[in-house]
Amino acid sequence: MHTANRSRWQHSHDFNLDSSVAERRTRIVIAITAVMMVVEIIAGSVFNSMALLADGWHMSTHVAAFFITALAYSLSRRYRNDPRYSFGTGKIGVLGGFASAVVLFGVAFLMAVESIERFFSPLAIQFNEAIGIAVLGLIVNLVCAFLFQGGHDHHHHHGHDHHHHHHGGGHEHDLNLRAAYLHVLADAFTSVTAIVALSFGKFFAWTWLDPVMGLVGSAVVSVWAYGLIRQTSSILLDRTPVSTDLPEEIRSSIESGGDSIVTDLHVWQVGAGKFAAIVSVVAHEPKSVDEYKAPLREHEELVHVTIEIQHCSAQEEAASSLAEH
Repeated sequence: MHTANRSRWQHSHDFNLDSSVAERRTRIVIAITAVMMVVEIIAGSVFNSMALLADGWHMSTHVAAFFITALAYSLSRRYRNDPRYSFGTGKIGVLGGFASAVVLFGVAFLMAVESIERFFSPLAIQFNEAIGIAVLGLIVNLVCAFLFQGGHDHHHHHGHDHHHHHHGGGHEHDLNLRAAYLHVLADAFTSVTAIVALSFGKFFAWTWLDPVMGLVGSAVVSVWAYGLIRQTSSILLDRTPVSTDLPEEIRSSIESGGDSIVTDLHVWQVGAGKFAAIVSVVAHEPKSVDEYKAPLREHEELVHVTIEIQHCSAQEEAASSLAEH
């Protein structure tokens, strides 16, 4: 076959969701959060509030995580048609989510350490000013959360009416965006605990509540980080997600004729809600590859299928059954 015809038979390996909205919103959030971070660190130092200072420094780790998010989108876009990425760049976003989750664990650890220190050496706090800044911090976090939630919803219209997408709706999640969203929620949670602690400190002199709230916040953020690390690491390690029944459906679709047997099957995730599969089929009278692939086309989430066919003669089967006995 002439090499000029090769491109006719090739296909794209770009399985990314359109992330332009999410990427734009991530950049807006980086700007807003960076400004708020500087305000909280300065206010915390001036008003002697460890709660505010801690919130400000935590925000700096969130800003770092948002940079990871933005970088992942940028790299995914830049290399989306690079043939060196065998199955596209869908996992760059997942890697961004994983890195961000590790940062989130670091945030939780710092929160715990600072809270324990504050327990043993409390500072005189200027409550009114500190509460005002903490409320402003919470408003900023809620605005950022709204921006990210908007970007999230943008992805939820890809084939969800499809009857095989009955895996709890989270199937299409952009884990890079989800990581950024969790950072914003963690920050909002820290702001809420700071407001509660400062308010009780002001009205009831319960200064011990400030570090206790810090420990509670640390525990909640750790749980979020653990969940995200589990989710992203299983995709990075090519584990077949428990949320999909694709392996069973591929096997039953190919073996339904009676003569064909699936001897080897690999299904893994290559992007948000996008899967690839490699299937080895053994049969006495194999069908064509197209005939095996046809019933699989109804699975919109299955974007890359490779089928290997092996012909099994009666003599080979007899020989193998003798060898087993």
